Amino acid sequence: MVNQTGLGAIVRDRLPFLRWSFIRMGLGMGSVLRTGQVGDGREQALLDHVRATATAGDPDSVLAAIDDFARNRSLLMNIGDEKGLILDKAIARADPILLLELGAYCGYSAVRTGRAMPATARLVSVEASPENAEIARAVIEHAGFADRITVVHGRIGDGGATMRHLAIEHGFAPGALDFVFVDHLKTAYLPDLKSILAASWLRPGSIVVADNVRVPGAPAYRRYMRDHEASKWRTTEHKTHLEYQSLVPDLVLESEYLG
Repeated sequence: MVNQTGLGAIVRDRLPFLRWSFIRMGLGMGSVLRTGQVGDGREQALLDHVRATATAGDPDSVLAAIDDFARNRSLLMNIGDEKGLILDKAIARADPILLLELGAYCGYSAVRTGRAMPATARLVSVEASPENAEIARAVIEHAGFADRITVVHGRIGDGGATMRHLAIEHGFAPGALDFVFVDHLKTAYLPDLKSILAASWLRPGSIVVADNVRVPGAPAYRRYMRDHEASKWRTTEHKTHLEYQSLVPDLVLESEYLG
């Protein structure tokens, strides 16, 4: 007989579709597309949880608190602990100085990046939702990275305003960008990458990591990387799982720009 604790673990890890927070997220996808939030208050609740349970100035404690919240209270749209290891290793390989994140959400991947990047590095995270941007800033500050990580409210595809801001205020220039993490609107993955390429911000050897390439899916981005394999890019497809469960397969693409 399976005890209640064991049954709970099965529901969380093997049967995520039975969790109300998963179902509620599905029902809230219209809200996600409009506002960047699910619509049930889970993002603000996550910030409250971090402030109440995580040690200020301790990124490990902050990440553990977010993982606990996502597993045991409400699912979150961040890379999570399993796929986060892929991000950690890619950052270590890149040894970057200037990093860009597309999609801050609640700040989990930014804190994870801040922990993995060199002490002299800077991360700029671009977030389309003003509410998420504020939550991410608070989470980043609680983790102790406010001096090294900046959250910019905007979108790469807004007609050039955000890119001009990145160039003028944050030093984004030809060849200056060492690492990009892409985890925002899936249909924007490829257009935004092409905008970055058009600005010549990448250098040969720059690394681009893209989450959720299988689920929800970024087929145009994946096809582009396959079409340009060994000419413009060298890509590794990491087979993994959708965040905070072990049933649904996902892909994380790690691509080195060849110039």
